[in-house]
Amino acid sequence: MNKIKEVCAVIIETIGSIIGKMGRAFVNFFKHFAQGDKITKLSYVVMGAGCFLRGQKAKGFIYLGIQVCYILFMILSGGYYLSMLPTLGTNQQGEVWNEELQIYQVIKGDNSMLLLLFGVSVVLVTFGIFILYLMSVNTAYKNEVAVKNGEKLLSFKEEWNMLFNEKYHITVLALPVVLTFLFNVLPLIFTICIAFTNYDKMHQPPGNLFTWVGFENFTQVLYQNPLWATTFMRLLTWTLIWAFFATFLNYIFGMLLAMLINKKGIYLKKMWRTIFVITIAVPQFVSLLLMSKLLNDQGSLNNLLISLGWIEDYIPFLTKGNIAKITVIVINCWVGIPYSMLITSGILMNIPQDLYEASKIDGAGPIRQFFSITLPYMLHVTTPYLITQFMGNINNFNVIYLLTAGDPKSLNLYQAGETDLLVTWLYKLTVNEQNYALAATIGIIIFLLLSFISLVTYNNSNAVKGESDFQ
Repeated sequence: MNKIKEVCAVIIETIGSIIGKMGRAFVNFFKHFAQGDKITKLSYVVMGAGCFLRGQKAKGFIYLGIQVCYILFMILSGGYYLSMLPTLGTNQQGEVWNEELQIYQVIKGDNSMLLLLFGVSVVLVTFGIFILYLMSVNTAYKNEVAVKNGEKLLSFKEEWNMLFNEKYHITVLALPVVLTFLFNVLPLIFTICIAFTNYDKMHQPPGNLFTWVGFENFTQVLYQNPLWATTFMRLLTWTLIWAFFATFLNYIFGMLLAMLINKKGIYLKKMWRTIFVITIAVPQFVSLLLMSKLLNDQGSLNNLLISLGWIEDYIPFLTKGNIAKITVIVINCWVGIPYSMLITSGILMNIPQDLYEASKIDGAGPIRQFFSITLPYMLHVTTPYLITQFMGNINNFNVIYLLTAGDPKSLNLYQAGETDLLVTWLYKLTVNEQNYALAATIGIIIFLLLSFISLVTYNNSNAVKGESDFQ
C-alpha cells in the first residue's frame, strides 16, 4: 500500500508540475501583452507582426501565412466538422419515394465515424496552430526586448543555418513528431472517443448514426450489465493468472536451462544452444498451429495414446476449461523458454565468479548461491525485461488465439470463451460482434491497468532503487 501511495504521489507531483508550468505560461501571456508596445500587441491579433514589422520579414510572413491558411481551412471545412463534433451527425441515411421516376432513392445522411475522425483532426490542428500562435507572441516580445537593448535581430538565413547547427535536434525531430501525432496520437484519441459512444452493430455508419453516451460503456462493463461485468471480471482474473505463469515460468526455466548448459562438465555447449536457437527460428505461429492440431480431440497425440491402450477416451487438451488453460500455459513454455535462455545466458556469464568462490568458503551450497547471488543479480538486470514480458503476455494474442481461439465457449460469458484473454475478447468484439464502443472501452481499461502495474512495479524494483549495486 505504501508503494502504491509513493507512485500516486509521484504522479500527482508530475501533474502539479505540468499545471504549474502552464499557469506560468498563462500569466506571461497576459503580462507580455500588458508590458509590450503596439507592435507586440498587434502580434496578438496578427501572427508574425512582431517579426515582419521589425525586419524579420520571411519569418513574419511564414507565421502570417499559417494564420491565413488556418482561417481559410476553418471557413471551408474545419468549422463544419468542429460544429458537428458534439452531435456526430443529425441527418440519417434513408429512402424516399420519387414520384417522377417511380422508384425509391437513397438520401445520403451524415457519417458519424468520419465526423468524429475529422472533428478530432480539427481539434489537433487547432492545438498545433495555438502552439505556433504562442511561439509567435513570445517571439514578438523577445524581439521588442532585443531592440530596446540595442541587439541585432537574427536574419532568416542565420536562423535557417541554426537549424543545421545549434538547433539541429529540432530539424531531426520535427518529422518524427509530426508522424507520431498523425499515426499514433490521432488514432489513440479517436479510439478513446469511440469508448464514449454507442458505436456498435446497431449504429453502423453511414446507414445509421451513433452518438455520445458518456461513461455508460464503462459502467456497463464494471457493474450495470451483469453479463458484461461477469465476463470482464472472469477474463481479467484469467488474464492476470495467465500473464503471471507465462512470464515467470519461462523466466525461471529459461534461467535454469541456461545455468545447466553453462555448468562446468557439460559437453557440446554450443550444440545445445544451437538446438534451442533453431526452435526460435521456426515462426511461432507455425509451432502453435502444429500444437493445436497435435492436441486436438481427434489429433495425433490422442490417437496415439488410445492406440497404445494408455487411455480409453480422448483427453480434452484444448476443449475443456481448466485443462485448456493449463495446456496453453505449458505450450507457451515450449515457445518461450528458449528466448529466456538466450537472454539469461549472457547475464550469467557476467556474474563475478569471486562471489561464488567467497560464498563457498562461507559454506553456501548451490541452492543458497542461487537465491543469494544468481537470482538477485538476474532480477537486478532483467526487471525491466520482466515487466515488458508481463505486459506483453497480458496482450499475448497469438498463443491463445492460434491454440484455442478462446474456446471452449461458455453461455455464461458474452462473446468470449473460457481461455479468452481481454485482448482476444476485444478482437472478437470488433471482428465478430462489431461492438466497437465496448472494445474501445476494454482497450482503455487494459491500458490503465498496464500503466498502473508498470509504474508500481518498476519504480519499486531493485533496478531503480539499487542502481549502484552489482557494479
